[in-house]
Amino acid sequence: MPLILDLALCATPAEAPCTDRIPAMPTTVRSLEPYQDDDGNVIEYAGAHTAHTRVDVLFRGGNNRLIVHPEATTKRLSIRFDCDNGVVELGANPRRRNLELSLRVGQDSTIRIGDDVSTTTVLLASAVEGTTITIGNDVMFASGNQLRGDDGHPIFDVRTGARVNHSKDITIGDHVWMGREACALGGASVASGSVIGYRSLVTGRIPNNAIAVGTPARVVRRDIAWERPHLSLAKPYYKPDASTVTRSEEYWSLTDDSAVTGRSAAASSRRRFLGLSFGRRARRPR
Repeated sequence: MPLILDLALCATPAEAPCTDRIPAMPTTVRSLEPYQDDDGNVIEYAGAHTAHTRVDVLFRGGNNRLIVHPEATTKRLSIRFDCDNGVVELGANPRRRNLELSLRVGQDSTIRIGDDVSTTTVLLASAVEGTTITIGNDVMFASGNQLRGDDGHPIFDVRTGARVNHSKDITIGDHVWMGREACALGGASVASGSVIGYRSLVTGRIPNNAIAVGTPARVVRRDIAWERPHLSLAKPYYKPDASTVTRSEEYWSLTDDSAVTGRSAAASSRRRFLGLSFGRRARRPR
C-alpha cells in the first residue's frame, strides 16, 4: 500500500525536477531479498525473507538504496523512493520486537533506523529535499507516531517569493520513548533516554533523560530514566521503585541542558506549518 500521508509527489520538470534523465518506470518489490535494476536501485539484504511479513518497496527514480541488516525483522515494511539517490538503512532486531514502518524518501534523502527499534502500530516518516531522519537504537514508538522532516507542499512569502517552510533533519537518540500520537517535525532533536508525552509535537531540541510534553513540546521533568517492562504484562505487577526492573545502566544519566535553550524550540515552532503560527498574531481592527 502507498504511504498514508498527504504528501506531494515530486514536482514536474518545469518546477523542480527530481532528475535530468528520462524517468524510470515505477517498480514495486514485494519480498525482501537482494535486488538490483537497470536504474541503479538496489536492495542489500542477506537475511531470511520470511522475517518480513509484509513488504512493499516502490522505486520511482534511480540510484536508490535499501540496506537491511541480516538480523532485521519487520511486520510491515512499506517504502516509497519517489526520486533519486535515496537511502534507507534498517538495523538489527534480534529480539523480534514488533516493527511496522511506512517511509517516504525524496531526492538525495536518507532515513536511518537503528537496532532494537519497536513500534506498537505503523510509524510514518518522510524525508525529502536532501534531509536525513535518524532513529537511534532501542527506540520505542507507541501508536500513531509520525516523523515529518517536511510539510509535503511548499509555502512561499508573497512579497519575495522565498520559501518559508524548508525541509529539515530529524534526530531521535538512543532509548527514546515516543508516546501515543507524539510527532516530530523538521529540525526536531530528541536526545537519548528521553520520553515524549501523549500527542506532543517536537519542533526543537529536547535534552537527554527528560520528559517533554505539549505543542510545542516543553521539558517538564529532568533526570529521569525509563525501562521497557510493561506495568501489567511483566512481573512484578507493582513497580514502586527501580529495584523491580533491570536497569539499562547506559541510559541512566543526569540531564544535560547545556546544548538546549528555550528560545530554540520557540523559534522553530513559529517557522513550522501544520497549524502552528508563522509570526505575530494579526491585530484586530479598532
